[in-house]
Amino acid sequence: MANVRIIYGSETGNTESIAEEIARILKEKGHTVLCQGAADADTSNIAEGYDMVLLGTSVWGTDSIDLQSDFESFASDFGALGLEGVKCAAFASGDTSFEYYCGGVDWIEEHLQEVNAKIVNEGLRIEGDASGSKDEIAEWAEKIAQSL
Repeated sequence: MANVRIIYGSETGNTESIAEEIARILKEKGHTVLCQGAADADTSNIAEGYDMVLLGTSVWGTDSIDLQSDFESFASDFGALGLEGVKCAAFASGDTSFEYYCGGVDWIEEHLQEVNAKIVNEGLRIEGDASGSKDEIAEWAEKIAQSL
């Protein structure tokens, strides 16, 4: 089985609920998962000892993508995270009334490409929290598990 690290930024708890649901599903499949908020994550070589890293954040802003504050601080030097060649995927919570609905996925994937990480699945975009989207999250987590 594989070791997976999930790091998320969550202002209201929505992205956290998605991260925890992904972690629960992967653990049920026998994988070891570390799920933590960006404020608690060390920013150097985050993939060391892990087979895959999943990153998620909410965003704010109407004129531009403003990352959740803890995630923005965590990812301010994205190149130092040590993700080159590492299997990765992105997820986000959002609100369809915002212009940049789940724009965290776009931001993360763009930066993963810049550091030559291996994006293993298209990003997961969830309206609000995990409670109304468990099937969608489970389907995405299954694809992630198949990539391990």
